Parts: sequence; C-alpha cells; structure tokens
Amino acid sequence: MTRSLLALAATTWLVAASANAVEQTASGIDEPPSQALLDALSRVMAEPDGFEDAFYAQVWLLDMQSRLAKRQPKAYLSRRQRLALLERVHTEARRAGLPPELVLALIDVESRFQPTAVSPAGALGLMQVMPFWKAEIGRPQDDLHDIDTNLRYGCIILAHYLERERGDWTRALARYNGSLGRTIYPEQVMQAWFTRWWVDR
Repeated sequence: MTRSLLALAATTWLVAASANAVEQTASGIDEPPSQALLDALSRVMAEPDGFEDAFYAQVWLLDMQSRLAKRQPKAYLSRRQRLALLERVHTEARRAGLPPELVLALIDVESRFQPTAVSPAGALGLMQVMPFWKAEIGRPQDDLHDIDTNLRYGCIILAHYLERERGDWTRALARYNGSLGRTIYPEQVMQAWFTRWWVDR
C-alpha cells in the first residue's frame, strides 16, 4: 500500500469521529456536514493518484472489463475504454478502502455506467454525487461529470458512511442514497454486487 493510500485510509477513519455528518440526499443538506468529512474530501481531492500490486490489478481489470462489456456494451464500445474506466474505479475504491466490486455495483445501480447521468434531484455522474459537496469543501471548479473527480467524491463519501455505521453495508448504502431506514436501495446494490461483480478471494 502506498503512502498516499495509507494517508487517505487514516483520514477516512478520522471522518467517522463526527456523528452529525450529512447524508447525501436528493433534497440536499439536511444538517451541516461534519468538518472532518469536509476536510477529508478536500484533502483527497488534492492528493496524487496511486495504484497497488500490478499483477493483481491486471487480473482484476481483465475480468471486470469482460463483465462490463456484457453489462453495458453501448457506453464503452472498446476494450481500451472499459479498461480505462475500470482502472479509475479500482484506484479510487482502494484509495478509500472500499471493495472495487462494491463500487462497480453501486455505479451499476446509480447510473448504469453513464458518466453524464443526471438524476431528477440533480445528482451527477457515475456515482450520482450531489453538487452541494463542491461548495462545502471549497472546490466549486470541480466537474462531477469528470470520471476521476466523481469517483473520488463518491468513494470517500461512501467510505465515511461505512465507517460511521461500523461496517454495516445496508445502513451505509442507505445513507449514501438518502434512504436510511429503508432497504430497497441497499438490496439493489448488494444484489448487483453478488450476482454481477463479486470476486472470490
């Protein structure tokens, strides 16, 4: 694990210390985001890229690109495009301490891998990130339709909710979706994870 990954992992765990962080909801901010979460987002957006073991990454990328070709043949027409996207997903998921396959499942449910997706509530991009986050961390220039930017925001926000919920994926995913107390969305993501993106280790 690189120094940048270790630093971000530590930052992610510190984020959970605040109990009053806002859930990412369709209506915007229900309560002020915690300063820890805002600091984490700001720091992550300024960090350089990183990648882990090359052999493992290559095996994973080749496996996932064949799955993506079957799942979304129109959005990414070439193998090169699919590999480029998956490399970014893998990097940002690992940077935030998340299983890359879970992030793929979330993207599958949220946007069907369409980087220009816009929800009726205004959520943007692959991971359907709400635009208010940009202003909250002082980065209004960030383009949430940019794949790298969107993945970095989405992964660190989800990692925060997972730590806040002490590893409970159902509650963490519900917070990400703004549907805490309901299980429909978490069940959709988990089903996609287990049936389309799961990798035995």
